[in-house]
Amino acid sequence: MSDKNKQFPQYRKLTNAKSFYKILNERSFIELQEMGSSWWLFKIEAKQYPEILRIMDMLELNEPFVLATEIEFDAINEFVKKNVEN
Repeated sequence: MSDKNKQFPQYRKLTNAKSFYKILNERSFIELQEMGSSWWLFKIEAKQYPEILRIMDMLELNEPFVLATEIEFDAINEFVKKNVEN
């Protein structure tokens, strides 16, 4: 990643909208993933090369990643939080 002035956070999703990502920086992100009828939250710190490449793919919008919005991510995140608390 050559762009040192990249603004964070950035938001991405899979083309099938089963996972949404909040990219915090070039080495970490939060993933909201739909599995069956449930949503799961994962916090990822990239330490190994394949994880770092995954973040690079997200930032570069390589398939299967597409742009998402903060509003999309926050709406699902609120839904996940409510269902975990109940």
